[in-house]
This record gives sequence, structure tokens and C-alpha cells, in this order.
Amino acid sequence: MAHTRGPRRVGVVGYGRLGQSLVSHLLAQGPELGLELVFVWNRDPGRMAGSVPPSLQLQNLAALGERHPDLVVEVAHPKIIHESGAQILHHANLLVGSPSALADQTTEQQLLEASHHWDHAVFVARGALWGTEDITRLDAAGGLQSLRVTMATHPDGFRLEGPLAAAHSTGPRTVLYEGPVRGLCPFAPRNSNTMAAAALAAPSLGFDRVIGVLVADLSLTDMHVVDVELRGPPGPTGRSFAVHTHRENPAEPGAVTGSATVTAFWRSLLRCCQLPSSPGIHLC
Repeated sequence: MAHTRGPRRVGVVGYGRLGQSLVSHLLAQGPELGLELVFVWNRDPGRMAGSVPPSLQLQNLAALGERHPDLVVEVAHPKIIHESGAQILHHANLLVGSPSALADQTTEQQLLEASHHWDHAVFVARGALWGTEDITRLDAAGGLQSLRVTMATHPDGFRLEGPLAAAHSTGPRTVLYEGPVRGLCPFAPRNSNTMAAAALAAPSLGFDRVIGVLVADLSLTDMHVVDVELRGPPGPTGRSFAVHTHRENPAEPGAVTGSATVTAFWRSLLRCCQLPSSPGIHLC
């Protein structure tokens, strides 16, 4: 694969709402963009029946190398990254749609080692995170002291595990979790990806110092609301640089992924196809 051209042959792992959208885009627009869809894998193969051409359906994820992909896009579940991320990097660049998987330090280390060993890149989709480049630049300049990401939506939009699965709303607006993002990701793997992307955008703070807040709000039946608050160290006057962004992302009732996030992910896919295939973890 020529490093200057980037990936061209694309495989998609996961066929939920996001995967379906990406497959549709790749089939309709891929040829004119120089992209070829070479496989789609889903844990339940029956979900692909009637919508994914049989020749593109991959039954065994371990056999993905036979399709010779340049880029594998994961839009399934963090478990795929935990279990198969390093193996995927043996064959291709990897676009991670479940960055909450990287809260697990063992997984992150395995991906980094495989990336450098096989000379393939790990791209991470920014998803619903607004201002990613600004956060990264401020962090690199030593101007970031704190970063807090709050995600609020209707309780039906959460897919919680472990102790959070038993959490109940106690009123119109209930804080289910507030603390380091690393502690949230294992129990809200599908609802903490924006926070995980923030932790990756600000490596000086990382998963242990970026604060994530998960809020159940009964009034948010058709949207996900993401607030990003960052602050720099105090200046000569004692005041600190501060930014607060508020993002309202329309979403179908009970949906895990908002409408704007689907569009943003497609742009991330196109972006990483244009970037050099350099080892390491890169937000896109």
C-alpha cells in the first residue's frame, strides 16, 4: 500500500445504524471517491440479509485478511477492539468507532505495539466531540488545566452495564456518573465515546484526568446534548482562559448515535483515507 495515497479497500465491522449508513455511502459514493467496499461483518449475520450483497458478507472476522483491506472500520462495540484490534492491524489500518475501548490500558498498549510492528495506523473517529483540534493544540502548548465533558440524553438512549445498569433516574434530571473518564467507559461503553475522544485529544490529562459526566434527562426525548468545558492555568491577573461549547445533536428516541454523529463519522472515514499511514493513534 502506498503511504501517500492512503487506504482504498475498506471493510466495515458492525452493521447497526452507523454501519448501515457507512455501507450505504460506500456503495453509492465509494467508486467515485476511489473507495471500494470489500467486506461487511456483523455479529448477527442475519441482519445483513437482503441489504448487503452476499459477496461482501464476511462470515468469519478472523478471515478478513483474505479480502486484502487497506482500512477496517469498527462500528460495532468496544469488545471488537479488545478482542480483535491488534489482529486487524496485522492486515490494515484501523478506524476505531468505539474509542471507549482505549480506556483499557492493556488494549491501548496492544494496539500501539501492533501498529508499530505492522506499520499500520490506528485512527480514532472524533464522533460528537466539537473542537477536537483546538483541544489538542491547547494541550500541546501546555495551556490546558482541566477538561470536562457532559453528555445528557433521555434514559432510553443509554446502554449501561455493571453498577450503572442499576442506576435509576430520581427526577427530571439525574447525574448517573461524574468522575474520570477511565472509570466510566467500562460501564457505559456505547455512551462514553465522546468523552474518550476528549481524553485522547488531551494526552496531558488523558483518561484519568478528563472528567466525564453522564446525565439522564427526561426532557431530552429527541436529542443528545454534549457540553465541553475546558480551562487553562491562571494568568498574571489570576484569571484563566476558558471555553464552553454546547452541542445539541438530534437523535431518534432511544438511539445511541445522534444524526450529526453519523455524518461526522463519514467525514472521519474520508479524512483518514487521505492521511499518511503512520504508526500510532491519531484522531480524525
